[in-house]
Amino acid sequence: MAPSLIQAYRRRWWMAVTAVIENLLCSAVLLGWGSLLIMLKREGFYSHLCSENDSVVVHLNDSTAGPHASEWLSCVEQEEMLNLGFTIGSFLLSATTLPLGILMDKFGPRPIRLVGSSLFGLSCIIMAGSAYNPDVLSVLIFLALSLNGFGGICLTFTSITLPNMFGSLSSTIMSLMIGSYASSAVTFPGVKLIYDAGINFHVIMWVWAGLAGFVFMNCFLNWPSEGFPTPDEVDYSKILTMQEVPSSEEKAVGERLSQKNGDVQHPQEKLPNGPDSAPNTVPFRRSVFSAIFLWSLVTMGMTQLRIIFFMGAMNKMLEFMVIRGAEHPPEELVLEAEKTVGFYASIFGTLQLLCLVTCPLIGYIMDWKMKECEEEKCASTGIVKRPKRDRKIQKVTNAMRAFILTNVLLIIFGICNLIDNLPLQILTFILHTMVRGFIHSCCGGLYAAVYPSNHFGTLTGLQSMISAVVALLQQPLFIVMVTHLHGNAYWINMGLLIVSFTGFLLPGYLFFHRRNLLKEQKARDKQPAGQEMQALKSAEVNGFKPHSNGNALTEA
Repeated sequence: MAPSLIQAYRRRWWMAVTAVIENLLCSAVLLGWGSLLIMLKREGFYSHLCSENDSVVVHLNDSTAGPHASEWLSCVEQEEMLNLGFTIGSFLLSATTLPLGILMDKFGPRPIRLVGSSLFGLSCIIMAGSAYNPDVLSVLIFLALSLNGFGGICLTFTSITLPNMFGSLSSTIMSLMIGSYASSAVTFPGVKLIYDAGINFHVIMWVWAGLAGFVFMNCFLNWPSEGFPTPDEVDYSKILTMQEVPSSEEKAVGERLSQKNGDVQHPQEKLPNGPDSAPNTVPFRRSVFSAIFLWSLVTMGMTQLRIIFFMGAMNKMLEFMVIRGAEHPPEELVLEAEKTVGFYASIFGTLQLLCLVTCPLIGYIMDWKMKECEEEKCASTGIVKRPKRDRKIQKVTNAMRAFILTNVLLIIFGICNLIDNLPLQILTFILHTMVRGFIHSCCGGLYAAVYPSNHFGTLTGLQSMISAVVALLQQPLFIVMVTHLHGNAYWINMGLLIVSFTGFLLPGYLFFHRRNLLKEQKARDKQPAGQEMQALKSAEVNGFKPHSNGNALTEA
């Protein structure tokens, strides 16, 4: 039996803490691909594609190899096939957010989270089974990585609505959710440490499948069947005083009050979607074709391609810094390259935990001076003072600053990526981790600021799907790098650095949009007080909260 929204509100801190842990262990773990790739090679996945003439035999000392194979074949064909699996899995990790957003807006997060945890556990079972005979069952890795990506995004996507229950801390809690999602890339490097300690690969995967079962049970017991309405739709401050469903005499009063404060039992009343909805309701088509959303597609698509390509090609780029593209390097150089790649892959994975520290920073920027946007009531006189700042203008301003910071870090990351220096790559890892955590928090905060809440899930899903389609370009770029460029990604990184400057177009437009909002605010301030009160009362009676998304005021 699913708990009610009132019960879920009482358990909100338990749900938030466990959601962070579950995101770390079971969400976007596929982003730690560098460490998983090493384990898959050592287990012999697609090693049958390597011929003796075109392959490299990697040897490890017995103390390093443990009970695993002390030598294995590695070749370009094997890397291309495994990277294709990563491309498919990472594509599903982002592309499926559109149908998930539509389903979550309709059915709530509970069923999606239950399905996601089940599929993630199934992916671990498939990887464990295929490890028993990789020569025959290597093809199952595509199915396993696909289920892993899809199940992971189900857990991530359902957790980003949980911050709605935390009021003024919503952006900070949101950044923790996204930070745990981004930090989940540390999981496979952690698994690799266990693997190097001598634990069999299939044993690790069976245990991981059991952890996914705990995620399923936690969701089944604690997550409500309905979605989490925003604070603008429900007055969460009054939920704890509600011990039971209102009686029939109280319902008439509650229905009248719900138009002003939002009702727990009817959280959708303020944002109707039916044919009889209020005429002021913003149509979804207008949100999709607004300038802010279109510019966000450019920024997110470019950034996603930059991030995913680096993850997929990182091991090969590190290897090139050691062997310098030699077709038949000596065995000592191959062993040195393997150790270097493993060492830096572990550092990269460990640094993913920085997302838990850095993402609250972007959440703090997104929440900057938001308390000044709230009305203040004088305790002695009972007079409600006007907010010092306009909420929408402040949210757009904060989003603009957050995007500028993120794009500056992305440019510095691209410059460091061009420098052929191994120790400098640690700084590159840090910048990559920060950008990956920042960009999703920025985009989510911007959509929450300028669009109606009933458009948030679908818009976020549409943006993620389009970004995932753009990120598919990383597979042909990877093939070009390992074949025609012999592992040298310099010119590809140079091209991606130039394209990265398009990320400043969105904050540039936000600056222009903010200036228009300020002009509109000054025009409203000049109106007579009577007209202003009449307009506010009209909006309050209709239960409508106006949203501006980059269109003209008369259109929005």
